[in-house]
Amino acid sequence: MPRIICVAGARPNYMKIKPVMDALESRGAEVVLVHTGQHYDPAMNDVFFADLGIRPPDRFLGVGSGSHAEQTGRVMTAFEPLLDEVSPDIVVVVGDINSTLACALVTAKAGPLLAHVEAGLRSRDWSMPEEVNRVATDRVSDYLLAPSPDAAENLRAEGYRDDQVHLVGNVMIDTLLANLDRARASDVLDRYGLTRGEYGLVTLHRPANVDDPEVLTGLLKALGEIAGRCPLVLPVHPRASGRLADIGVPGGIRLVPPAGYLDFIALQDSARVVLTDSGGIQEETTALGVPCVTLRDNTERPITVEQGTNVLAGRDPARIVSVVNGVLDAPPAPRRPDLWDGRASDRIADVLLAGGTAGTRPRPTDHPRPGDRTFPI
Repeated sequence: MPRIICVAGARPNYMKIKPVMDALESRGAEVVLVHTGQHYDPAMNDVFFADLGIRPPDRFLGVGSGSHAEQTGRVMTAFEPLLDEVSPDIVVVVGDINSTLACALVTAKAGPLLAHVEAGLRSRDWSMPEEVNRVATDRVSDYLLAPSPDAAENLRAEGYRDDQVHLVGNVMIDTLLANLDRARASDVLDRYGLTRGEYGLVTLHRPANVDDPEVLTGLLKALGEIAGRCPLVLPVHPRASGRLADIGVPGGIRLVPPAGYLDFIALQDSARVVLTDSGGIQEETTALGVPCVTLRDNTERPITVEQGTNVLAGRDPARIVSVVNGVLDAPPAPRRPDLWDGRASDRIADVLLAGGTAGTRPRPTDHPRPGDRTFPI
C-alpha cells in the first residue's frame, strides 16, 4: 500500500483532512500527518484536534505567522527536507491557505503525486489570496478532487484532463455529519444563555472585511441595526479582536471567545440566521438547513446559493440590513446538494488508492491538450 502524506496547516484544514485520513487508513494506507503550524493559537488549533479526534501530527513544522511570502517560504523550506526523508507516493493538500500552495509547489518539483481536496473552487476575485492559492495548487496537482459540479466544470473549462478531475463531494460535510449528534449534545447554548432559533451568529475574519477600519465600521453599523431585531453572537477571531475593540461594538452584539468545532456547530445549528465571510460556514449552514447571509461580494461556493441556504449580501451596510431582514421574514428552504452525503472521503480514498504510484502515473503536463494553458495564473 502507498505511503501518503496528509498536510494540514490551519483551522479550515482540520475538518477536511480528518475524514480523508480515516478513509485512507481504513484501507491500509500508511498515512503521515504533517501540521505546518500556520495556525498556532491553542484556541484555533488544539481544541479542534481534540474535538475532531485527530491524532497528534507525525511532524510539526512550526512555521507561525508572517506575510504571505514569509509564511509560504517558511513552509516550503521546512517541507522540502521532510518530503525527501519520508519519500511518499502521494501528498494530499486541502483547501486554499498558504500552507496548501507551499506544500503543493514543493511536491510538484520533488516528484510524488499531488492530490488537491476542494479543487476547482473559484471566486474569480484575484484580490483574494485564497483564489491565487487554489488556482496555482490545481495547476500542479495530479488528482483534482472537486466538491461540487460547478468546481468540476471550472476545471474542465480550464483545460484539465478528464482523468485528473474527480467529482467526490464535500469532505467538510463528512466531518459535520459524523459529529452532529455530539455537537447537539454541547451545553454551549446554556453557557451563553441562548435559546434555539432566537439569535443570529456572526463570524468576521477576512482581511477585506476586518483590516480596513472604514469597511469594518460599516459592517458593525449594519450588524447593530440587525441586532435590534435579532440579538447577535460573535465569536471573536484573533485577526479581528483588536480592531473590534478599537472601533467599538454596538449594543445587541455579544462578543464571545473563539469556539471549538463542536460548540461552533451547535451554535450554527441553533441559530436563526448566520452572517459570515467564511467559505466553510456557507457549506455547513447549507448542510444544516440554516439561513446564511454572506458578507462578501462573491463566493467560490456558488452551489450554496443555487442549491443551499446562502444569500450573498455584499458589504454595503444598507444592503446587508435589507438582505438579512428579507431572510428573517422568508427563510430559504433547506436543500442539501448531491454527494454532500458523508461519503466524500471514501470516494477520495478509492480514487487515490486506485491510481498507482508516483512511478506509474503520468504527470499533468505529459499529455497536454488544446487549451491546457489558456487560463490566467
